[in-house]
Amino acid sequence: MVRSTCRPVMPVSLNMNMAMPSWFDIIGLSPDSQEDEVGIKQAAENVKALIDQEVKNGIPSNRIILGGFSQGGALSLYTALTTQQKLAGVVALSCWLPLRASFPQGPISGVNKEIAVLQCHGDCDPLVPLMFGSLTVEKLKSMINPANITFRTYSGMMHSSCIEEMMDVKQFIDKHLPPVD
Repeated sequence: MVRSTCRPVMPVSLNMNMAMPSWFDIIGLSPDSQEDEVGIKQAAENVKALIDQEVKNGIPSNRIILGGFSQGGALSLYTALTTQQKLAGVVALSCWLPLRASFPQGPISGVNKEIAVLQCHGDCDPLVPLMFGSLTVEKLKSMINPANITFRTYSGMMHSSCIEEMMDVKQFIDKHLPPVD
């Protein structure tokens, strides 16, 4: 089963405070930009509540993969690294790790320290540059088992997706959520 959640509509600083679908406010697009800590943490709590609801509905948390594109991928990474529910994995497309400085310098001690991560990024992304993806994967490798992290780049891909990326996502899901009897 796949569950998709729509982003709420809110004013976004980077968009001249105009309202748009957004998980949290985006103040800037550089690695050292101020981040909406309160908004990111609240959005993560909302996703954790969805996970809790799925568990109450009978789906074991270790059969749940979080995933998203851009802001959704960023939120998926942050949530997976801060939840107390053991998850099957994370699919993080064209994104970054928000509040990365708030994480420890070394390995995390949470239930997802062995989580599988598929991180994908286009090498021509003008909105979330590949550098963000590279910084994120290096941070992730210091926090969780590096053997469980796959980082893929796609030649010529901008802030979008491609067939090759979607095939990689399918393979990741098939591997980490095998059919149950």
